[in-house]
Amino acid sequence: MQGESADPPARPRRTRRPGRHPVRLCHHHQPPPLMISAHIGDWGPVCTPAGRFRLAPVRIERDLPVLARWMNDPAVARFWELAGPPAVTADHVRSQLADAGRSVPCIGVLDGVPMSYWEIYRADLDPLAHHYPARPHDTGLHVLIGAVGDRGRGLGSILLRAVADLALARKPASPRVVAEPDLRNIPSVTAFLNAGFYFSAETDMPTKRAALMVRDRSLCHLM
Repeated sequence: MQGESADPPARPRRTRRPGRHPVRLCHHHQPPPLMISAHIGDWGPVCTPAGRFRLAPVRIERDLPVLARWMNDPAVARFWELAGPPAVTADHVRSQLADAGRSVPCIGVLDGVPMSYWEIYRADLDPLAHHYPARPHDTGLHVLIGAVGDRGRGLGSILLRAVADLALARKPASPRVVAEPDLRNIPSVTAFLNAGFYFSAETDMPTKRAALMVRDRSLCHLM
């Protein structure tokens, strides 16, 4: 891991998060060593009860067709709000890729098959930090399971646990992993609970009421 330090914020830029309207993030004049990791592609693969899983950082020219298809699934579009032509998804992903490593979009690959989309980000540098008592280097997760056949059978919980374990192992400065699924998204909230997260609070986001889910490093040895 690179060392991490905090610098004063500079010019803001618009970006999106699932379930929210565009908001403003604070940026730095030069990218300091604040990134999640320049090498998330090296975090795996890991063996899970569902199979061999790895995170592959997104390449738009390779991954846009499948991402746009997933985003236009009504069950996904309800919460991610990225339905429409591929350019809508491309703009969102580019905003993540331009974020100086503070948010890393990835494809989840299970036994060689792309099947999920992940955003792993610095929650304490995200607008989310205005809605909960953030700690330095908190790691945030966004996730969607792409194929309908992969939903509703516990796969999300298995992979959330695996990715949270990886994040805490690869980011020793991170005290915990957090997420903020929409309270209406009962399958997502349940998946986080089954993956070892606990429900911390309800919080009002710009376009949703969210469940703040937390996986503390200090509790991992109890699981």
